Amino acid sequence: MAMVLSGLLRRVRLTVNPSPHCRQALQSLSNSRNISLQSYIVTPQELSNALTKNIPTKVSTAPRIIPLCASWFFPNDRQGRTGFKVFQAKRIPSARFFDIDAIKDHDSPYPHMLPSPEVFAKSMQDLGIRTDDTLVVYDSQELGIFSAPRVGWTLKVFGHPEVHILNNFRLWVEQGYATESGDIATTAERRTDYPIPSINTKMVVHFAQMRDIAKDHGKEGAEGIQVLDARSRGRWAGTEPEPRPGLSSGHIPGSINVPMSELLNPHTGALLSGDELKTIFEKKGIDPQKPIVSSCGTGVTAAVIDAALGEAGFGNPLDRRLYDGSWT
Repeated sequence: MAMVLSGLLRRVRLTVNPSPHCRQALQSLSNSRNISLQSYIVTPQELSNALTKNIPTKVSTAPRIIPLCASWFFPNDRQGRTGFKVFQAKRIPSARFFDIDAIKDHDSPYPHMLPSPEVFAKSMQDLGIRTDDTLVVYDSQELGIFSAPRVGWTLKVFGHPEVHILNNFRLWVEQGYATESGDIATTAERRTDYPIPSINTKMVVHFAQMRDIAKDHGKEGAEGIQVLDARSRGRWAGTEPEPRPGLSSGHIPGSINVPMSELLNPHTGALLSGDELKTIFEKKGIDPQKPIVSSCGTGVTAAVIDAALGEAGFGNPLDRRLYDGSWT
């Protein structure tokens, strides 16, 4: 009897075939969830619309849109704030936390050097991220645009296909979009098999290369690489101390000071419009026809310059790199 029932069930399963109307409905549902974000820098409304139409389910294998909190504060923050503390206090629903103090090269004496491909892959696995997920990185409400571009840049260096930056979480909150707070439960089921990627070395400048760039500055026949420094005017000029004890201030010979604060709206902390950013770069005397290397204190806010160059459509994207480690 059991064998007869088993055979019958197999036949029933094999003959299941959705009707044309059912297939059309399923396709329509799939298409409605497959909403893509068009630009690297996205607004709160664009993200909200995309999340509304891409609600994940336990059974779905469709690409997801995942908010990724990249909040970070200087080690000498007077209020003792940390990225994870503000993430727990207020975040976009279902967001994950990307800790730039943990996902890095722990063998380096410098604070935020790129992690190895193995460390990066394991971190993505632990975060439950898949290669086909669309990641929207955002900063803290307190600081506005700050460290999210560094995480966005890191994701692109390791070849993650769909990466965007939210401009920004402060506006997300002010415009009344949903938030949540508290601890996030981490379960074994959430881990993924994110593969070990390769590094796009064309996006990165290392110390030896930067040393040669600085030595060649102003020499006849030099490549004319422009180094942009995102630190404050005082740190760049050597009149203000660095936030890390024992580190002298000053700047790389020939570098151009482009303080991160000048690229942001002073009230919202959001990245300025492309036209406004283009005007700033032109007034600084930056040549869009020449290669550009972005720098800062540890390689975090240098990525704000890189994102701003992209938003302004300024220069050749293939001629833009970031100095990993930067002034430290």
